[in-house]
Amino acid sequence: MKKFNLFLAVILLLTACNKKQPLIPVRVHINDFSFTQEEIGTKNVTPVSEYESVKAITLAFYTANGSEQYKVTQLKDDAATFGSTFGEFDLTLPMGSYTMVVVAHKTQDDSPFVLTSPTQAAYTGAHMLETFAMTQDVNVENTTALMLNATLNRVVSMVKVVSTDGRTANATNVRVTMSAGSMSFNPTTGLATDNNGFSNTVNISANVGAASTSGSYIFLYTDEQTMDITIDVLNANGDIISHKVVNNVPFKRNRKTVLTGSLYNASSTSTFSVETTWLTDLDMNF
Repeated sequence: MKKFNLFLAVILLLTACNKKQPLIPVRVHINDFSFTQEEIGTKNVTPVSEYESVKAITLAFYTANGSEQYKVTQLKDDAATFGSTFGEFDLTLPMGSYTMVVVAHKTQDDSPFVLTSPTQAAYTGAHMLETFAMTQDVNVENTTALMLNATLNRVVSMVKVVSTDGRTANATNVRVTMSAGSMSFNPTTGLATDNNGFSNTVNISANVGAASTSGSYIFLYTDEQTMDITIDVLNANGDIISHKVVNNVPFKRNRKTVLTGSLYNASSTSTFSVETTWLTDLDMNF
């Protein structure tokens, strides 16, 4: 699975002693990082500040009984959400055992991301977005400096719909309905927490007469999963212009499935070609 390499340096400094339950200052520092995208014959290194698919990092610590001890989200484009450095967290934790959860994700105003526990997180709005996650046990026992190495994996799959015909003047949106999978997932396993499916509606950006491409992310219920995909082209009033169903479409986590066929001609056959490819290689060092 393509992955992020996450490097976290946690420095524990003991201050004035509290005999009952001392609070230990904890600094979680995510080093400057860049990602490498490998294509045939090329290799590009780009600072994370220029990588649009990760705009936020959510960090949380949960106690052994599941209580949330600490949680914060840093937004790359909002310096008010972090101190001097994006990716550096300063907090205090009582001594004890915790589950640390880190989720890197894209942000969008109409698509809030909510982390509830080490086993529950979800997009609660119109869309779900590219997501990387990890969990790790952390023991805060003393003042010894603690160095943690972890791996942040891409936990989504993707379907891309490509039309072979040109957009009609009355076509405004494409709605893609997945018969399985979910917009919620378990950060520990990276799998969906339900298998009820959902719909994703996106604006058509192609010009009239031009072929269009639209993409939708999904959390799978199993690492590999087959489901039916319904594709509806909508006008400005939300009425269906054309309706297509593609049965038994294969998905895999971290893999992109491409559906190609006639989209705007309602009278044409609904035969689509299916191509499954790995998402672009992406290694990000934290």
